[in-house]
Amino acid sequence: MIQQNVVKVGMADLNVIRGEGALRTTGLGSCVGVTLYDHATQIGGMAHVMLPSSSIAREGPINSAKFADTALPELVRLMEEEGAAVRRMEAKMAGGAQMFVFGNRSDSMRIGPRNVESCKALLDRFGIPVKAEDTGGNYGRTIELDCATGILHIRSVQHGSRDL
Repeated sequence: MIQQNVVKVGMADLNVIRGEGALRTTGLGSCVGVTLYDHATQIGGMAHVMLPSSSIAREGPINSAKFADTALPELVRLMEEEGAAVRRMEAKMAGGAQMFVFGNRSDSMRIGPRNVESCKALLDRFGIPVKAEDTGGNYGRTIELDCATGILHIRSVQHGSRDL
C-alpha cells in the first residue's frame, strides 16, 4: 500500500479527495468498495457500500453511504462539487464476496453478489464505465485508490496484492 496522505473511508462511509493522496477502506467482505476517478482533475472518490437498496431501511433518517442506491449518487454529487465531470469518470470495484454458505439459496442471503449487481446498475445509469473489478469469492479485501494515478491497490490475506 502507498505511504502518503491516506484518507480512511469507514464502513457505510464515503469520501472524495483531489491529487496527491489516497482513499483506503478495509473490511470488504460482502460490502463493495466502489471507486470513481476523473483523470483530468485527479479527483477520486470511494464509497464503502454495505447493502444494495435503501428500501429495506427502517423509519428515520438513513445513512446515505450505507446503501448502493443512495451512496453512488451522493459520491457523484460530491465529486462534481470538487470539479469532476461524470462523462470523464471511471469506476473500479472490489468486494462483494459471499462470506458464508447457506443451505437455502435465498436471494436475501446473497448480499455480496446483490451489492455488486446494484452498484453496476447504478453506474450504468450514470453512464460511468466499470474499468476493472475484483469482486466475488469468499474472502475479504482492503483497497486503496491512489488519486495521483487512479490505480486501485487491492490486498487480501488469502490472495496477496494486485493493482487495477
